[in-house]
Amino acid sequence: MARDISSLTPVTPVIWAVDVGSVKRKRFAWCRIRREERDSVVKDGDDILDLVKRLADDLSARRSVALGFECPLFVPVPKDPFFLTSAREGENNHPWSAGAGCAALATGLSETAWIFERTREFVNVDVQASFVWHDFIAGKANLFIWEALVTGPAKGQSHREDARAAATSFLTKYPDVVEADAVERGSDKPFYSLVGAALLRSGLTRDVSILRQKCIVIRS
Repeated sequence: MARDISSLTPVTPVIWAVDVGSVKRKRFAWCRIRREERDSVVKDGDDILDLVKRLADDLSARRSVALGFECPLFVPVPKDPFFLTSAREGENNHPWSAGAGCAALATGLSETAWIFERTREFVNVDVQASFVWHDFIAGKANLFIWEALVTGPAKGQSHREDARAAATSFLTKYPDVVEADAVERGSDKPFYSLVGAALLRSGLTRDVSILRQKCIVIRS
């Protein structure tokens, strides 16, 4: 049965960050941070099904969830084909179309789709996903999708450490998430949302306009 989410309280969301990677080779990890009155409760793991069940539990408990993935979630589609594989503004020397960025993008294509599809199976409330921060904190959505960019000194010695770095960075920048956007901030360029396609495929959204929207990127 559909449930109204308009009553969600705009408090600090449960923050999730996923470090995409091979599940088979134990290169996948996640971190969950929930801010309590006096402290933050941090949990992490490397089981993708455990992630999905815990994520669905948070949504089913009517908690606002901010879910980030450490992989490119959108790519620019410029009119001039000369710039089709150019780095996104703000990526610096870590472009989405080369090296680690390209590999993470390919891995994220399948893992985001799997996570969204399985979450839809486990959750027992309507999920309203959004890339728009102000809609999320206003209670118009209960799932905010963002992109994590963990580079340089922020990189840890393990995938769990990278996931924790991403989640911690989001919490540190909360609530000024829009101002913290590190890639293509304020851009009106045309984009193709890869994560938007995954959301549509899973049925967690029916809004096709999401295919042209960028996500906020939080750099660690």
